[in-house]
Amino acid sequence: MVDDLPGSVVDVPTDAAPHKAYTALLERGVLGFQACSDCRSAIFPPRGRCHRCGADALLWRASAGLGTVYSATAITPRVERSYTVVLIDLDEGYRMMSRIDRSEVAIGDRVVVDVWTKGEEPLPLFIQTGVSNA
Repeated sequence: MVDDLPGSVVDVPTDAAPHKAYTALLERGVLGFQACSDCRSAIFPPRGRCHRCGADALLWRASAGLGTVYSATAITPRVERSYTVVLIDLDEGYRMMSRIDRSEVAIGDRVVVDVWTKGEEPLPLFIQTGVSNA
């Protein structure tokens, strides 16, 4: 049953390769992920088969974009502005790597996705919500 999968139903072209479908969703401002209709796992990054059970019955879902910082690392290049790379545990049950808007982030901070569209390809960046799980 589709209703008991994490996330909400979202339309994507069924013939699109996983990364193209993911990018198409980001272009619409939607953080997409896949869910396995056999074992009910959330799947990220996008792929052709479930990493848990091997099934190819993957459905695209829309994430609410809310999560918790699992890990954070400040990157300080010599000639560019500093930025922070984070691992985010999304509420739908998967983890993804991204960047966050500030360097003062702590493990356990709650964040929300903000799709950045000012480049060649849209990027899911995160913003702190002001609520902490710690």
